[in-house]
Amino acid sequence: MSDKEDKTQYNVNSNSLQNNTENTTNTEHTEDAKSVQNAVNLSETDTSESQQQQEGESAQDSVQTMFQQRLNIPCKHDGCNKLNVYNWLKNLPKSTEITDIVEIRFKNTRKGYYKNINELSLQEGDIVAVEASPGHDIGMVSLTGELVYRQLKKYNVSSDRDQLKKIYRKAKQVDIEKWKSATAREHDTMLKARQIALDLNLNMKIADVEYQGDGTKAIFYYIADERVDFRELIKVLAEEFKIRVEMKQIGARQEAGRVGGIGSCGRELCCAKWITNFVSVTTDAARSQELSLNPQKLAGQCGKLKCCLNYELDIYKDAKKNYPPTDIPLKTKEGDAYHQKTDIFKELMFYSTDPDDSLQIVPLPIENVRKIQELNKNGTIIEKLEHFKKAEEESITDYENVVGQESVTRFDAEEKPKNKKKRRNKRKQNHQNKNK
Repeated sequence: MSDKEDKTQYNVNSNSLQNNTENTTNTEHTEDAKSVQNAVNLSETDTSESQQQQEGESAQDSVQTMFQQRLNIPCKHDGCNKLNVYNWLKNLPKSTEITDIVEIRFKNTRKGYYKNINELSLQEGDIVAVEASPGHDIGMVSLTGELVYRQLKKYNVSSDRDQLKKIYRKAKQVDIEKWKSATAREHDTMLKARQIALDLNLNMKIADVEYQGDGTKAIFYYIADERVDFRELIKVLAEEFKIRVEMKQIGARQEAGRVGGIGSCGRELCCAKWITNFVSVTTDAARSQELSLNPQKLAGQCGKLKCCLNYELDIYKDAKKNYPPTDIPLKTKEGDAYHQKTDIFKELMFYSTDPDDSLQIVPLPIENVRKIQELNKNGTIIEKLEHFKKAEEESITDYENVVGQESVTRFDAEEKPKNKKKRRNKRKQNHQNKNK
């Protein structure tokens, strides 16, 4: 083989080798670019997913804050909600029994019990879409687990799953937008409904309006002292707002609990804080506790008797069971003494010779009252009630500065006693020195 052929063959081989290296480098560059592009795409998808997740969490938080405002909850946690039930079974091990009934709360202290047919993992605070008649409603999960069955027994609600309505799903963004647009119309609807009731000369007050989650139905809460024929009102409201109308009557106490306020004790109203079932209060509760029958002091902001009159009523009744009867007068030589009042804390009963005069009364211990009644029963009449009066303890009514804290000069330095003899001796020495 000649040298030219070797050179050409070498050139061909070198060219082919160079082409192969260029191809491999090009393929490596393209593969690197693809991997980098894939990494960028993955990072973008991760960031988009994290953003969507954050947006979803922020939307969920915003919806929960709206529900808290709608339910008149003053703070973020559920401890301030009057419908809140402390789930004391939360940290205990779960039982094998399937609890598919969930408590859902809505606006204006309304709550209901629904069955979780789709076996959704629901927690307290989740926003769900539930069955309504017709359509669906939006509510918040307030209680789950075994404690729901105890609530059903407490409120005498049937636990038959066929009678309970269903939970469809967790609320989607479309459901929440519909619910927001529906709730935004509640205040204007309430004002127009009041004007319509006034035009129809109906003796009633529209207290509140609650729209259903899908906006096809509304509940009108009203207050009325007498029976009201609102059939014509329902027709006018349905034509005006293009919705189904449901009327619910509430009392003055329920309205005061919904509005809220501060009571005469300086604390938040009990009906706005924790009372869910209102018990009738009568003036006998005030009489049993020896309270003055002043309607201004006994009435609350709702205009009815205060609910707190029933709080200590049982204690007073139990304490007075061991007391002597008050309808038996005590016979004395000055006349019959009649019972005026009883102090169960000091265990004293107050009697007066004049049944209409409550100023000149004599406090008697319970044991002495029993003795006097036994003496009268045996035919013995005592001379005076003062002989059986409890010995009064000497009480210091004047102010005494025992510790000395109110002294004006308590921070002044104590002056040392002056020694006059030393001063005289110094004067004598000075006088003698001058004479010398």
